[in-house]
Amino acid sequence: MLKNVLLGFGLILSFIACGQSNRSVPVETPAGKNIGANVTPDGAITYTQLMGKMNNIDSLAVKVTGTVSEVCQKKGCWMTIKSEQAGQPDIRVTFKDYALFMPNDIVGKKVVLSGFAFIEVTPVDVLRHYAEDAGKTKEEIAAITEPKRELSYEATGVLILK
Repeated sequence: MLKNVLLGFGLILSFIACGQSNRSVPVETPAGKNIGANVTPDGAITYTQLMGKMNNIDSLAVKVTGTVSEVCQKKGCWMTIKSEQAGQPDIRVTFKDYALFMPNDIVGKKVVLSGFAFIEVTPVDVLRHYAEDAGKTKEEIAAITEPKRELSYEATGVLILK
């Protein structure tokens, strides 16, 4: 009897868990596809404007717009945004609590990010992990020998513009 009750309870929990929505599933909006927290383009600044604001601070809650230059090809768990100006480094975008995953085919698409920009030093092992996720060669990965001080971004939501 107890076995049947536990089995029934397990089945109910399974149905409830399967019915939960996946937060990284894109939701169509008039502006484009929203992933995670609802994001609108209103008030978003460009990469160049963000760089100007980050001169004397370590972090900033801000909406940023930019063009995707790279996406993690394993899961879509990170992406990079390129500058409008040549010669500037890309901004690495990760997702709060590893909760969002980007489609792998959005390179070249314009996006609006909602979250926090911050300066960090990325260790060699993490840089190598990112390079592996991006499909870099073993030689390219082995060539990474120094940590990198860079502007990063933790997004709570992404709007992929049409």
